[in-house]
Parts: sequence; structure tokens; C-alpha cells
Amino acid sequence: MSYTIDRVIEHADFEDVDSRTRTALANHGFGVLTEIDVKATMKKKIDVDMDPYRILGACNPNMAHQAIGMEPKVGAMLPCNVILRQVEGGIQVSAIDPVASMQAIDNDALKSVAGQVREMLTQVVAEI
Repeated sequence: MSYTIDRVIEHADFEDVDSRTRTALANHGFGVLTEIDVKATMKKKIDVDMDPYRILGACNPNMAHQAIGMEPKVGAMLPCNVILRQVEGGIQVSAIDPVASMQAIDNDALKSVAGQVREMLTQVVAEI
């Protein structure tokens, strides 16, 4: 099983894809809680140059509330990360597959919620 939902946006500008990703996330009830500019961090911490790479920590409050109500420690696996990275020919967007990430938790109700979030993130990635 793949653990991400992926799409490459060909011949695209990194910042444009970032903006489009945030808009698609918002359209499906997700907010961006965290943001990590991996490229800048690697340069600052270990003086390594790399292609653009950004991690957006996305959260849909309604779905997160349901999940935490069913499994209080699930917060260790939240938020849903979405990465943007420069690849040959474009920008790759990869969202975590919540069903794959929740396999370690034996809770069928939680798996149902994860399935709903997977569908939402699949739509987000498709809309970018």
C-alpha cells in the first residue's frame, strides 16, 4: 500500500503550486497549522543546498475532533502532512494517506474517519 497520494504538476512554479495547494485544502475544510521550509532549514542547519521542499501540516478540525474523540492519542499522528517538492519536470504534491498512517491503531471507527479524510485529500490533490 502506498502511504501518499501523489500528483506532479508539470512545468509549474513552486510558489504557484503552494498557493493552489493551500486554496484546495481550504476548499475542503483544511487549515495549514504548520509549515516547514526544508530547503531553508537544511541550508541553515547543515549548509546543504537542495531543491525546493516544503511540508504543510494540514488539519480539518471537524475530522480531527472526531478522531481524537475516538482515540485520544491519535494526535501523535496529526496533522496530515502535505509535501511540495521540486522534481524533474515540475512540482510534486504528496499528501499522507491517512488510512495507511492509521493502520497501527486497532479501531474500526477511526479507520472509517481516516477513509473519509483520504477521500478529501484525494480531491484536494486532484484540484491543484
